[in-house]
Amino acid sequence: MMLDGAFYEKLSRIRLQMGHKSSMNLAGNRKSVQKGSSTEFSDFREYMPGDDIRRIDWNAYGRLDRLYVKEYMEEKEAFVSVLLDTSASMDYGIPPKSELACKLAAALGYLGLNNMDRVLIYDMKHMQSPFVANSGKRGIMGLSVWLDSCVFEGTVDINEAVKQLPAKGPGITILLSDFLQEDFLEQSAETATKILRFLNYRKQKPVFLHVLAGEELQVDLTGTKNLIDKEDKSMLRITLDASSIGIYEKNLKAYTGSLQEQCAKAGAFYAICNTSRDFYRLIFEDLRMLYDI
Repeated sequence: MMLDGAFYEKLSRIRLQMGHKSSMNLAGNRKSVQKGSSTEFSDFREYMPGDDIRRIDWNAYGRLDRLYVKEYMEEKEAFVSVLLDTSASMDYGIPPKSELACKLAAALGYLGLNNMDRVLIYDMKHMQSPFVANSGKRGIMGLSVWLDSCVFEGTVDINEAVKQLPAKGPGITILLSDFLQEDFLEQSAETATKILRFLNYRKQKPVFLHVLAGEELQVDLTGTKNLIDKEDKSMLRITLDASSIGIYEKNLKAYTGSLQEQCAKAGAFYAICNTSRDFYRLIFEDLRMLYDI
């Protein structure tokens, strides 16, 4: 799971958008709405008794004959939490969905590290022991090693995993999953809404990255096949023809549309991440609305 230096160089020019104010207790590279004493200029306002006279803009006074002070943006640290679905279903596809999910986690983790945010990567099966990336760009090496060690097997409960997310402060929470979980498949709107409400309550900007294999998005198999569930090993024998494929595609469109609709209502970001898609175009085009360019 390696990304080249040219990719990271291009990635270093952007950063993740945050939907909530950043943490008020740690210094970082985020700009909070609270005015502070950093060197980045924000705005002018009229002088009030008690203001620091060193902030008076004497040039403005000379032009307007009124006292104005300069305000600056305070730089604050934000939290970037990435929750990785490591269930067996993520190991499906050529290339497997797990490979794309890890590459996305590495890229988005790098964005946080490059902007001096706190980056935590969670295996949804082991929420109590996240990988805490070291600050700065060097942390990406440790992150890559951790991602390479992830084992995609068994099942996960996405809703339960999100509930175990510690309350660390405002930031962005990214779910990387194929969302092929019974609760989602049977009650997608209700399950997604619960998660979105919880994350908004925790002052998180929710991001749903729906990782699907090219074979799942565009079925080109025909004939009678034995479909084996990668998680519970159950088998279903079906005949794939134009009619059955049409029904599948209709249901898939309804399912992804439901998730997208719930995310839109909650002000969250949703995107389908296709394993067949060029990774550069996926990051820099499909996910561009995630970034401050």
